[in-house]
Amino acid sequence: MTAQLPKVVITTTASIDGRIAISRDTLLMESDAAARWAVIKPEGTDEMLGARRGEHGASVTLEGSGSFIRDDAPAVTLPDPRLSDVELRQDWVPRRAPSWFVVADSRGRVDWSFTGDKTTALLILVCAGTPLGYLQLLRDRGIGYLCAGLDQVDLTEALARIATVLDARTVVADSGGTFNAALLRAGLVDEIDVVTLPGLIGGVGTPSIVDGAPLDDAQVPIRAELIDCQVTPAGLVRTRYRVLNESGPKSRSR
Repeated sequence: MTAQLPKVVITTTASIDGRIAISRDTLLMESDAAARWAVIKPEGTDEMLGARRGEHGASVTLEGSGSFIRDDAPAVTLPDPRLSDVELRQDWVPRRAPSWFVVADSRGRVDWSFTGDKTTALLILVCAGTPLGYLQLLRDRGIGYLCAGLDQVDLTEALARIATVLDARTVVADSGGTFNAALLRAGLVDEIDVVTLPGLIGGVGTPSIVDGAPLDDAQVPIRAELIDCQVTPAGLVRTRYRVLNESGPKSRSR
């Protein structure tokens, strides 16, 4: 029997052609890319996105490290571990907060400067293969982490721990296409909430709502059922779908 898992909702904002960024080598958090992306954001976009976040009532926002760092970014300078291997590999949650910003970073790629505020705590998902120096760095900066998986983060185990340790009933995954694909292929997603902007981007390799490896010969597309559709006069379209998980942890635990 699969451990109790939280409800997982993928929330994303995309162009008509399903792109969620300007190009493969830009991050939307960068000012230039954000300004170019804003060209296709009509009036009322930010209000719709803000209302959407509130509607789901999630205490946890989940992202992958690729949202914050380029693939070719230099490695983080790590301190020498001062604690034992056993102690560093244990979950560490130094403080509690009403909401959580959780990022999967098993390789220790992000050199965090933001650690949270009065209402939101940053927490990192790591694994047994995460460098010990990175775990020491997180402790030195007061950033909590949960260890799930061996060579990479085991998403099913991580979500079970999030439900137990953080008492989370709903998780919003607001991430990139590769991380979205990993959640979907693992059968962990309950809903997808997409706001489509009236614009086109194109480009081979430009990140889309779902990226990752292509389906193999034995895999079939994941089916979904429309829950709701809203259209604004400015051309925004919000669609919500229920994911029909015919296999995977969610289907077995119901």
